[in-house]
Amino acid sequence: MVFSDTTNNTGIVQQVRHLMRVDSNQWPTSRIVNSVNNYLDLVTGYAIGADSRFQWDDTNHTKLPIGTTNLVANQSDYSFLTDEQGNTILTLSRIDLLDSNGNYSQLELIDQADYEGQGLDQLQATTGIPSAYDKIADNIIRLYPKPSTSVTAGIKFYFQRTASYFAATDTTKSPGVAPLLHRGFVIAGAYDGALTLGLSNLQALSVEKQVEEKKMQQYFSIRNQDSSKVLTMKPILFR
Repeated sequence: MVFSDTTNNTGIVQQVRHLMRVDSNQWPTSRIVNSVNNYLDLVTGYAIGADSRFQWDDTNHTKLPIGTTNLVANQSDYSFLTDEQGNTILTLSRIDLLDSNGNYSQLELIDQADYEGQGLDQLQATTGIPSAYDKIADNIIRLYPKPSTSVTAGIKFYFQRTASYFAATDTTKSPGVAPLLHRGFVIAGAYDGALTLGLSNLQALSVEKQVEEKKMQQYFSIRNQDSSKVLTMKPILFR
């Protein structure tokens, strides 16, 4: 579903106004853009949180969610705030280090909680080749040990980012999610408009919005059907 289609009136913009029974003067495109982008944030947050094994990304992004940065001697902390196109990086999913053979190897993820009662500073006492990293925040890491040399593009990072947002000038652009979820953007936009203007069909749109959100949640909960399922034993507690 494209964002705007004034010829066939099948775009998100046209369908939102149809459900609201308003025209462009009563509910301008800029308002619909806000609603659609807010719903994109909702979908993105749920997609990222639903399953750590499936790295969701908006299909409108033209670059893969992978980047590199220089490894700097004696610098432990690195922040990854935006990708090369200016999209906000929400969370890091993997960190690799370039070795002397020109190959990237995955670093071990550690956590401060695993070193309770011990000083992590001990791991920084001497410099060397980093073998592990700690997430200080969703997009900030600290390497252990502190790197002893500088390496161009020495760090490769994998990440998840914000969606590709809509602008009022967009026409043929579609939401970067599965087509079966596109109606949710129409309902979300119409609901926001009805809420703001106090329209009589607000309750009906509220019910439809809940249906679309549930459909979205169900979709992301089963989207990785090609992933092998591993059975594990559940411990039994005896009292």
